[in-house]
Amino acid sequence: QVQLVESGGGLAQAGDSLALSCAASGLTSKDATMGWFRQSPGNERRAFVAAISSTGSRPNYEDSVKGRFTISRDNATNTVFLEMNNLKAEDTAVYYCVYDRTLTPLAIELMPHDTFDAWGQGTLVTVSS
Repeated sequence: QVQLVESGGGLAQAGDSLALSCAASGLTSKDATMGWFRQSPGNERRAFVAAISSTGSRPNYEDSVKGRFTISRDNATNTVFLEMNNLKAEDTAVYYCVYDRTLTPLAIELMPHDTFDAWGQGTLVTVSS
């Protein structure tokens, strides 16, 4: 099993930046894709944000965060990062880290969420306007 622990959430004002991180531990794989989803207040659905392959090539972003968010990873520490710039009130959400050994960054966006190997517990990001 793989365990994911997110950190870095908090309160920000519109236009500010925040960085999230997620460390994977347990039976990790060097080939795993890692990514981020978010669940906005009052929304039952978790929405895709970004995902990155083990090599870091061709990360996948949801359209509303392109140009503002950057996903990266450190394979030596099994950690994925999400740098969030120019935050907007609509970015307010609980952000969840995900991990999967076989899915690509595109597949992470498209596949049913219950197929992923692991989810983190979530970290809250609140952006005030």
